[in-house]
Amino acid sequence: MSGRASSASARPSRVGNVTGPGSGGDGRTPWSWPYSVAVTGPRKARRATVHDVAAAAGVSRGTVNRVLNGGYVSSDARTAIEAAIAQVGYVPNRAASNLARQRSQAVGFLALEPHSLLLEDPNIGAIMLGANAVLSLADHQMVSLVIDSDRDMQRVGRYLSGGFVDGAIIVSARSHDPITRLIAEIRLPATFVGHPPDLDRDIPFVGIDNIGSARAITRRLVETGRRRIGMIAAALDRDSGADRLTGFQQALGDLFDPNLVADVPLYDYTYGVKGMRALLDREPALDGVFAASDAVAAGALETLRESGRRVPEDVGLVGFDDSSWALRTQPALSTVHQPAREIGRNAAESVLRQIAGEPVEPSVVLDSPVVWRHSA
Repeated sequence: MSGRASSASARPSRVGNVTGPGSGGDGRTPWSWPYSVAVTGPRKARRATVHDVAAAAGVSRGTVNRVLNGGYVSSDARTAIEAAIAQVGYVPNRAASNLARQRSQAVGFLALEPHSLLLEDPNIGAIMLGANAVLSLADHQMVSLVIDSDRDMQRVGRYLSGGFVDGAIIVSARSHDPITRLIAEIRLPATFVGHPPDLDRDIPFVGIDNIGSARAITRRLVETGRRRIGMIAAALDRDSGADRLTGFQQALGDLFDPNLVADVPLYDYTYGVKGMRALLDREPALDGVFAASDAVAAGALETLRESGRRVPEDVGLVGFDDSSWALRTQPALSTVHQPAREIGRNAAESVLRQIAGEPVEPSVVLDSPVVWRHSA
């Protein structure tokens, strides 16, 4: 026997050469396997179609399509169609349906923050999880789009303009952001977390009363007997940062000293360290500090310890957000509770209603109470 097939019917339907890294297994000399190799495997089963469902149910394709698209049919027809779908194993082709409707079933989650802050900020993560929970139940995919540079801005702008998402949730938008203007121009269904003041179009937003909450916790700090109170004011190019500074100033009234405001760019632990050092250099007798976020407050607390200041005995310290940072510090932070997951859920619901053509509330402002602990 030569080992060759004795008839044409024994030949494989597809053959090919197998190439490997080298003869003798040394990984250097290229070679081709000299024998034919059959490419075998199970055939892919044919996908059940609407025609199959209609034939099994004894109805027209149009009646099947009405059921699939949520239209009205008689109860008998619906029962027959549902049984036929199970019988033939029909699975709707969402991609084709979305293409016909010019829908992507995707919503962009735009975070206008540096990559490092996005990973460290528990609030952004909680907002994202809250939004994703709602989108998932609605059978929509959330697409995370991080904007950390001008190149990112251009890339994401092209992506949004190309129709790859049906809507967008925007977090940490600043005044005069190009992406904000683009969303207004292309009239993309969108909802802001917070509200940039320079929008040409009224885009809905979800947030909290940053001014009122900052005012409330600053007043509580004053009530502990502090008189030389400073603030580490972060992100003043965003509505949240600017509003928290406004609330702080309103609460202090005549006690407000603009020299005791350290302006830092981000809600970040490192900037809390730097801002606290600046305040201590300006006013060694400082006895109270309002940090614009819990991460900033945690950095400030580290600096106060290094300088020999006790918290709360020497310096009362309060933060903002009631994030995981607030419970990681010793002592635990007095802070403002920001309902981050609920903000994300409301933002997602707003975008989905806009996509569906339903009316939405122009603004949703959630409660953000003071949570008093041991740092002040």
